[in-house]
Amino acid sequence: MVTAGTRRTIQIVVAPPPSRPLGWLGVPVQHWRTVTQAGFFLLFVLAPVFDLFRLDLNLKHFIFFGLDWTLGLDDFLAGHATPMQVALNIVLRGFLPIVAIVGGVIYVSWKWGRVYCGWLCPHFSVVETINRTLRRAIGKQSLWDTKAMPDRNPDGTAFKRDPLWWFAVLPLVVACAFLWALVMLTYLLPPAEVYGNLWHGTLTRNQAVFLTAGSIACFVEFMFARHLFCRYACAVGLFQSLAWMGNDKAMVVGFQRQRAADCASCYSACDHVCPMRLKPRNVKRLMFACVQCGQCLDACGQTQADNPRGPLLDWVHEVAAESEAAFDAKAARNNLTTKDA
Repeated sequence: MVTAGTRRTIQIVVAPPPSRPLGWLGVPVQHWRTVTQAGFFLLFVLAPVFDLFRLDLNLKHFIFFGLDWTLGLDDFLAGHATPMQVALNIVLRGFLPIVAIVGGVIYVSWKWGRVYCGWLCPHFSVVETINRTLRRAIGKQSLWDTKAMPDRNPDGTAFKRDPLWWFAVLPLVVACAFLWALVMLTYLLPPAEVYGNLWHGTLTRNQAVFLTAGSIACFVEFMFARHLFCRYACAVGLFQSLAWMGNDKAMVVGFQRQRAADCASCYSACDHVCPMRLKPRNVKRLMFACVQCGQCLDACGQTQADNPRGPLLDWVHEVAAESEAAFDAKAARNNLTTKDA
């Protein structure tokens, strides 16, 4: 009963929205990653069209920003260049560019890991697109996953699989496979010739064979082995991982294991969102193929939004990274097994 002159104050507490790691200019990290992936994919497709970079088999040399990139061997054989000029060309146009590119990739990987794979690689952007579409069809990101993913997303929204999405999965994989084969062909032959022959239905026998074989191979890879390719068969990814593993202070996903009990309120969202099908709470040695995409951090931030102590996953460097790299793998597995039991 409320008497005259008595007031009651009702306070409505609104739960904060799930947190998302923010990047440059306050934009969510995953939005930036989408921008960089889309931009690099367009560059991958259009680079041969605008002669930014390609190997022309008709001319038998590279083209770089519209210029013929040769070592001058033909001029030497024709008597128009001296041995000293050829040697200088080999060093300046051959050796030094290779050293600069390989050295740059190794340094970036040594310090930050496989950021090229997670933020730029056109193949990996296709992998993630197929992952998301396949999940809508079967509830799993890979045909080889033993269990379906939960019926909710890390931000709390519901998720429902629908077999009708197979009508999107198969055309998507076919389209990506054909596009991949077609673009690779334009890196070897003049794009105007390839696209012109395709448009008019006048592909040469070799062009048709390349497109057919390449499309079939890419379809099999995209449909059945895209994660396996990224983890074990991609030379670029492998060398990045090796460089990263050689630096104990390199950037790595760190897990606050002393707070492992806080994971009880979660459904292992970080494991489910990983596009490489890894377990982000594991030690560095067991995260060899991590592509530094940060999706596990995003998921942890969302599921732990109501936790005053914040998420349990974060990027760590230097001393903290050394601790992560040195942590015993068996102890980490036992930690996770105890939590997930």
